[in-house]
Amino acid sequence: MTEPTCRALLIHPRFMAGSFWNYGKTCELVGAKYPAPPLGLITVAAMLPETWEARLIDRNTAELEDADLEWADIVLTGGMLPQQADTLQIVRTCRAKGIPVAVGGPDPTTSPELYEEADFRIIGEAEGVIGEFLSAWENGTRSGTFTAEKFKADVTATPAPRFDLLNFENYVQVSVQFSRGCPFTCEFCDIIELYGRKPRTKNADQMLAELDRLYALGYRGHVDFVDDNLIGNKKAVKAFLPHLIKWQKERNYPFEFSTEASLNLADDPELLRLMQEASFFSVFIGIESPDPDVLVATRKKQNTRRDIAKSVHRIYDAGIWVLAGFIVGFDEENDRVADEISNLIEEAAIPVAMTGLLYALPTTQLTRRLAREGRLHADFGMDDPETAHGDQCTAGLNFQTKRPRQEILRDFREIIARVYAPEAYFGRVRNVARMLKLDGANGSIVSAGFSHDLKLFGRLIWSMTFTNKSYRWPFWRTLIGTALTNFRAIKPVLEMMALYVHLGPFSLFVVEQIDRQIEEIESGSWTTPELVAAE
Repeated sequence: MTEPTCRALLIHPRFMAGSFWNYGKTCELVGAKYPAPPLGLITVAAMLPETWEARLIDRNTAELEDADLEWADIVLTGGMLPQQADTLQIVRTCRAKGIPVAVGGPDPTTSPELYEEADFRIIGEAEGVIGEFLSAWENGTRSGTFTAEKFKADVTATPAPRFDLLNFENYVQVSVQFSRGCPFTCEFCDIIELYGRKPRTKNADQMLAELDRLYALGYRGHVDFVDDNLIGNKKAVKAFLPHLIKWQKERNYPFEFSTEASLNLADDPELLRLMQEASFFSVFIGIESPDPDVLVATRKKQNTRRDIAKSVHRIYDAGIWVLAGFIVGFDEENDRVADEISNLIEEAAIPVAMTGLLYALPTTQLTRRLAREGRLHADFGMDDPETAHGDQCTAGLNFQTKRPRQEILRDFREIIARVYAPEAYFGRVRNVARMLKLDGANGSIVSAGFSHDLKLFGRLIWSMTFTNKSYRWPFWRTLIGTALTNFRAIKPVLEMMALYVHLGPFSLFVVEQIDRQIEEIESGSWTTPELVAAE
């Protein structure tokens, strides 16, 4: 066997604890360690020369051992803002051991100054700069910054990710990506800053080759299209879906899909039909606010042109259930925001309503405006492992608010307490179960993941009946009611109830943290952070 010319250790940093998105208790319930694998790193691994040997350590599922670092000639790491503290810890560990380390991903791209300790900084999309970096390495260069031209990466040349580096049993789902970019201009969003407003898409053969690879490796079950807006280029996704449908039918539907899309998905019955036939079972939608003034001010006008609750219901008509995002803390919101958001969540019947505090992300239009106004907190960093805790649910509002801060926190607390009370959550699940029309491919109860579904069913019954006794009555009422009124909805209902194993306790954690923040403000112990000087 030929010796590799370079041993590359890819390390996926640990996400901060206390996050809405880690679904810790739900992962335990289904026998997994984390929701999803590091798609970015395994895609980078596929770009490395064939003469290199690559290994992957995901610090969300495994410990990083000294032996791993001793094996490596170079470490490749990086990720998103909630991974910043652990990424910097990895960099410092590598530097202490004399191992060259390269960082990349969204956070190093938007805040490169925080990563000056790294030997290499890869800024922007890897496809646009990986060749330059590899050439420099092969020529003996051991430090440098490599910056890709923005929005120019040709995703049709992106190789299939190295799915073989994953232990599928560690994850609830596996991820793929069809497109990058979003056509909208939401002020608070960094996607258009990272990937542009003209969505670039892979071609059908390319996507099917990725799914073929997953299938050949023996994976079956949940695959998430991690696109920030799958329908950002409607023409392209409509051209792709018939190929996906054919692929699924020929293999007896080995995968079921989820994704993220904008609310205008509800305007297109043909697109919904194609997604249902391809076996898309859930979609995350950023709703943000029911207040038109807020939506206009934050440049999310696309959500003002429709009845939001009815739009969600049209997606349920296609047998696809909706998870949604809401934000509290906009300048234009009024003191009725708690009622308005809570009532919309109930009216639309959205069980999983990810409600967070507004956070000004680096490089966004919002951040630039707040800086001009002299209202932005100076410290974006989350590099202290002792204080880097939570996400926008507990660590938002990194700016001077127009409404009194404690009032915003009280409204946010009220929303979380109301919508995640057991009877409220399970009541919305029952409403979704009545509305889902599961007469398409995603209505099959016996699917490729049937054995996994049975295991989940057994564990969920045990958990809700004996471990989480306070949920016992709403759980059984929901399960029996669904079996009697819409039996095909049993599977999505079980999925929604399994998520509550995490969301129920997490909501109590958030309420406790917010209560503490309110107490600090009212006691006078909270001090205004240093502000960015106005331009």
